[in-house]
Amino acid sequence: MEHFQDEQTCWEHFTKIRFRNGQYCPHCGHDTIYKFSQGKRYRCSKCKKDFTIITGTVFGESKLPIKKWFIAIYLLSTTSKGISSVQLAKHVGVTQKTAWFMDHRIRAAMKQNKGQLFGTIEADETLIGGLEKNKHESKKLHKGTGAVGKAVVFGMKSRKGETKAHVVETVRADELQRVIKHSVAQGSVLYTHSWCGYNGLTGYKHTIVNHSKGQYVLGNAHTNSIESFWALFKRGYQGVYHQMSRKHLQRYVDEFTFRFNRRAEEMKEVFSDVVARVSESVILPYK
Repeated sequence: MEHFQDEQTCWEHFTKIRFRNGQYCPHCGHDTIYKFSQGKRYRCSKCKKDFTIITGTVFGESKLPIKKWFIAIYLLSTTSKGISSVQLAKHVGVTQKTAWFMDHRIRAAMKQNKGQLFGTIEADETLIGGLEKNKHESKKLHKGTGAVGKAVVFGMKSRKGETKAHVVETVRADELQRVIKHSVAQGSVLYTHSWCGYNGLTGYKHTIVNHSKGQYVLGNAHTNSIESFWALFKRGYQGVYHQMSRKHLQRYVDEFTFRFNRRAEEMKEVFSDVVARVSESVILPYK
């Protein structure tokens, strides 16, 4: 708040970040643009279209001041368990509906990269959703085990690198092993528990820790690190958000992995990273 004292300071900061590699038109990519005298609008010399510094980003053509966006980015990217749209609305001074949309636009900029993990990797899955016994009678499925009606999130953590997590359809072998092969470099050391979905996995130095027999550490093999990520994710789910729809679950997962991977960085570095990602991201319509 001390640094970004007014809207002009925020506007100049975002302009500097968006044009850090040179000015360009977000419509056609041409590098010759003209600035209007009032200072906030530009026109491309090639396609002749007008635009502002937020055109083509997740900010879209938002009527909100950039200062409010910066406050929202700061709160969502630096609070370890996230911030609800109700709470964000109070801090920023907008409606809950607007805060919810802001939340999701910022989460879109926190999307995980497509690179592979390597080295020593821990893999584990978790279930997201309410207990059947707590549901209204008309909504109970009355079948299966404790996983019925819940969404599955599969996570992998490199002990010397980042964490990746993805929403998957099932915990079957074909689904879990497909994600592993896409996200973990061949030849890596892989530690998992004894779920049958990991049976037959090839291309990795795979060690199983049998939790069902009370075995949680086997030499250097354990899944404690990825489980610490699930613990943080569940605290955010139960204590802050309370409910995450399947439709938007991957965005929530991206939010938590982004913060978890940057937990050792300074807050200003994390904030700057999100602002830079916003400048490179594409617009996200409400629909």
